[in-house]
This record gives sequence, C-alpha cells and structure tokens, in this order.
Amino acid sequence: MTRIGIIGGGNIGEALFSGIIGDGTDPKSIIVADPTPKRLEQLQEQYGVVTTEDSSEAADGADYLFICVKPDVVPTVLDDISEALNSNGDTVVVSVAAGVTISTIEGALSAGTPVVRVMPNTPMLVGKGASGLAGGRYAEQSHVEAVQELLSATGTAVIVKEKDLDAVTAVSGSGPAYIFMVAEAMIDAGVNLGLPRPLAQELAVATVEGAATMMAKNQAEEDGDDPAALRAKVSSPGGTTAAATRTLDEEGLRRAFYKAMQACKDRSVELGKSD
Repeated sequence: MTRIGIIGGGNIGEALFSGIIGDGTDPKSIIVADPTPKRLEQLQEQYGVVTTEDSSEAADGADYLFICVKPDVVPTVLDDISEALNSNGDTVVVSVAAGVTISTIEGALSAGTPVVRVMPNTPMLVGKGASGLAGGRYAEQSHVEAVQELLSATGTAVIVKEKDLDAVTAVSGSGPAYIFMVAEAMIDAGVNLGLPRPLAQELAVATVEGAATMMAKNQAEEDGDDPAALRAKVSSPGGTTAAATRTLDEEGLRRAFYKAMQACKDRSVELGKSD
C-alpha cells in the first residue's frame, strides 16, 4: 500500500488528501503533520487520516511526501525531515510552496532525493484545480507521472519544465483571481444597470460557471471549438454581444491581461531567485 505523507494541514493540504481519498485511497495510508492540535483533531475526525505534530514522523517511510507549507517555512521543514528521508532513501518529495526552486530543496536534502515541484491553484479545493508540475534532476519520469496521477484527483495536472512554472503561475496559479475580478466587475456593472446586487451576483457566477463548462466540454471533443470560436458563435453581427466585446477591446482588456500576467510571471521569477 502506497504511503503518503503531507506536511501542512491547511487548505491546500486538505484539498490534496481529500481528493486522493475521494479517488479511492485508504485514509489510513495518509499521515498529515501540522503544528496545531485542534486542526489535526478536526482532520482526523472528518477524514480518518493519521495525524501528527511531528514532520519527521510524516516523512518516515513515506513513498510520497507533500510539503504544503508557506515558502518561508520550507527550510525549517526540510531540516526537520532530512534525517527521516536519509533513513528511508526512496521517498519522492513533492513541494507545492510557491517560489521555492527544486535546486533549493535538493540542496537541503541528501544527494539523489527525487524532488517534484508543483504549482497548484485554489480551485483544487472543489476538485477543479489546475496544477503544473516539474521533476528535478533525480526524479525519474515514473516519479513525475505518479505524482501527476495523485494530483489528478484534485483536477487537471500537467507536466512541464521547471522554467515554465513561472508562466504556469501567471496562467493558472494566480488565474482564479483574474476570474473572480471579472465576476466582481460584472456584478458591479449589473448593479449600476439597475439589478439588485444578489441577483447580479447570481447571474454573473452562473454565467462564469456555464462559460467555463462550455469551454471544457469543447476542449474534450476532438473537433471542439476553442474560446475564440465560442465567442464568435454568440456574437451576432451588429448585435448586443458584439457591441460589448468591441468595447472591451477598445478599452484595452487584452492589453491589461498581457501586462498583468507578465507582471505575475516576473514576480514569480523574483521569488524564485530570493528563496
């Protein structure tokens, strides 16, 4: 039975193991480490996972060890688990800490430790995540693919090169915030046009969900339409949608997205250099 250790019982850690459990993994094969006893008690009662306050206990004997803590906590965690990993020898270490490079993690552990770095996003909390993952120099293809399979329980997981994780951060890692902001703008505009805010919010959220579902359905089909084609299909010449999308282009929507996502990627690169 595959043994999975998870260090960090916060939202991302919980999303990860809840998805894995939902995919059929025995919760007793998962051990979660967190410094907060009350949080551990909650997770144990809700999911049936094994819990501990000791990070090294989660690492000891784990086939896959997920580090789901804030970037500034990673050095402490690596120091805590290094001895347990040395005695085990074949644990695949998976980091979801933003900005912490594979080389930094490899440098803190014994030579030969396979490391996989993941850039997740928050919709994995509802099983609709989009994660990019990259393997280090000691991670074999089988290691990376196994991590990909585990992550697929929380949504979409794609394998990329580590140098591309900064772009992944710009597209999907920070991407949910862009969509939330678009929905927020739609709601505010709806209110300005005379709709009650609860109704404007209900319609905007349902519209975003419906549009996303249509895009996903078409992407899954061999001859499905891409987003540009879907937009064209709902834009009658001289109609209301055409008037709206033309205005968005004139107001610089695309340029704003290009600049925002470039800024996101640049900041991700900066964090990687300073970790």
